[in-house]
Amino acid sequence: MLMKRLLFLLLSIAASLHAADKPNVIVILADDLGYGDVSCNNPDSKIATPHIDRIAAEGMRFTDGHASSGVCTPTRYSLLTGRYHWRTKLQSGVLGGFSLPLISEGRTTLASYLRDQGYHTACIGKWHLGMEWPLKGGAKADDKGDFGKPFKDVSLVDYLAPIQNGPVDRGFDHYYGISASLDMFPFVWIRDRLPTEEATAEKTWLRTGPAGPKFEAVDVQPGITQRLIEYIGERAADAKAGKPFFAYVPLASPHTPIVPTPEFEGKSGINAYADFTMQVDADMGKILAALEEQGVAENTLVVFTSDNGCSPQANFPELLAAGHHPSHIFRGHKADAYEGGHRVPFLVRWPAKVKAGSVADALVGQIDLLATMADLLGKPLPSDAGEDSFSFLPVLLGEAPGPRSSIVSQSVNGSFAIRDGQWKLLLCPGSGGWSFPRPGTDDTAGMPEFQLYDLATDPGEKTNLVGQHPDRVAKMKAMMEEAIARGRTTPGEALKNDVEVTLIKPLPKPGAKGKGKAKAP
Repeated sequence: MLMKRLLFLLLSIAASLHAADKPNVIVILADDLGYGDVSCNNPDSKIATPHIDRIAAEGMRFTDGHASSGVCTPTRYSLLTGRYHWRTKLQSGVLGGFSLPLISEGRTTLASYLRDQGYHTACIGKWHLGMEWPLKGGAKADDKGDFGKPFKDVSLVDYLAPIQNGPVDRGFDHYYGISASLDMFPFVWIRDRLPTEEATAEKTWLRTGPAGPKFEAVDVQPGITQRLIEYIGERAADAKAGKPFFAYVPLASPHTPIVPTPEFEGKSGINAYADFTMQVDADMGKILAALEEQGVAENTLVVFTSDNGCSPQANFPELLAAGHHPSHIFRGHKADAYEGGHRVPFLVRWPAKVKAGSVADALVGQIDLLATMADLLGKPLPSDAGEDSFSFLPVLLGEAPGPRSSIVSQSVNGSFAIRDGQWKLLLCPGSGGWSFPRPGTDDTAGMPEFQLYDLATDPGEKTNLVGQHPDRVAKMKAMMEEAIARGRTTPGEALKNDVEVTLIKPLPKPGAKGKGKAKAP
């Protein structure tokens, strides 16, 4: 009897050690949340985010973490595939709610990789990477159409037939969420392959389109949170038994439409965006509580980040009047090649392994999550997967500095920016996005073609040094050319991009609403 108990104890210890090598993973991707909207990043923040701050206090806060783009669809592609989005057909802008899939069939994703390693995988939230909606009468979709719609007549959609080439065909065992941004139709919840109701109504959240009669924008943030909490409860027993789970949770908030629930209306004392951000923070508290209640908090790796910087729709004048800057000390905001467009909150909590209260200045990207998990699990990626993903596991474990000295970012119009240590080169004369100087609105004709900033001394990107360092500009431009030409930035055989990639994007001429000549920064 004693031997049996001893054997059981040894097996339990072994199972526990094995489980610690395979943590549950939750990646929470906020939508349009600025670096400075999280108070642990911004001492001057006027928006209280105690629960998000707790993730940092109980884990690691990265000060130099990046999305691959200043807008959402490209970021989501890079995060899930470990490959820069600009290697695909999406060279600028974003997809729509009816767009066809951007992730190609058979490509390794974070979800498919983890599922192959024994994880149960779920995507709960905003997909925005395209899916193949079924059409009535044998109609066929194509890549053409207004605002990314692969067909012109939205009444052709058959909401009773299964969706193909969506999340459950890209590595996820379960999906619950919406097809794109909350201001993009169709306004329906999707469970796995089927909408939960037919879009027989028409509703408007910035855009007007087909909607489910019961669907309301204000219910989306609570709905995503509640489904994740339910999922944690459903998977907790298996997780404790050695079958971990992976939940990718792309929120639709605090992106427009800015619709805080009545409980949070006016709570910030600033504006609706600040209220909505406080609601997102409160939901993070509910999620952390659920992990504790289910007994899986210790060995769950939680990543909290954002798909890009804060949008001007947050009403910057109101926020600034209250003393709050969503981008903190950084220039620009959502859509830009400037830091405010793509430097984002990047927090990791894993009580079993990551030292509480640690701060890392290592350069990292969301694109690195795939390689990091492969490193953690000791299962190498296929040679044609994660082409631009580097493991930051040594940083998380406090064992070594990060492997990156360079990373590429892109603005909404496709303009490139590349880092080389403390230096950043923008291959465009303006923001490439929505802040001044805005391409197509502000005249950049008198400005230098490129911009070079020393982020160590000028994190606000105020002084363009391009004319003072021609050799450095040439070196970094060559780095960008090589990144494009090799089809990868990781070691290995050269690969092909899906399309030809143009290094320098053509600039649109200022429109009738232009503001005249732009001053060089």
